[in-house]
Amino acid sequence: MTESIYKIVELVGTSPESWEEAAKNAVNTAGKTLKDLRIAEIVQMDMKVEENRVVAYRARVKLSFKFQEG
Repeated sequence: MTESIYKIVELVGTSPESWEEAAKNAVNTAGKTLKDLRIAEIVQMDMKVEENRVVAYRARVKLSFKFQEG
């Protein structure tokens, strides 16, 4: 069995709809340039507030992907 190495990056996704959509946006955008995504962990959630209203949801996501040498 070959050993695998994984790299972890931290991203912030945003959405006007929900934290779930914010997290999905982060993963989907990362998937356009990163290969072999493995695990996404939501580590923090917050909201942007303007004039006493929630205008955006933000999800901080740790995302792991398989490290490729070479």
